[in-house]
Amino acid sequence: MSGGLKDAVRRKGSFLQTMRAVAWSFFGVRKSREHERDINQLNPVHVIVAGVIGAAVFIGVLVLVVNWIIASGVAK
Repeated sequence: MSGGLKDAVRRKGSFLQTMRAVAWSFFGVRKSREHERDINQLNPVHVIVAGVIGAAVFIGVLVLVVNWIIASGVAK
């Protein structure tokens, strides 16, 4: 591992903070000041895990909504 990557993995950003940043990124809304702070604080491993979790939740919600619409008979 290179020195930069080792330093990035040792960052002290919490997983909750990472989840919040990933959630905002799903909406595409982020202030540049907060983006810079996230770049300097968040652990890249946490970002990847949070992104996978966020994508799985998003897909799960879509599947549930589609199943609910089909079961309600609205989409005949």
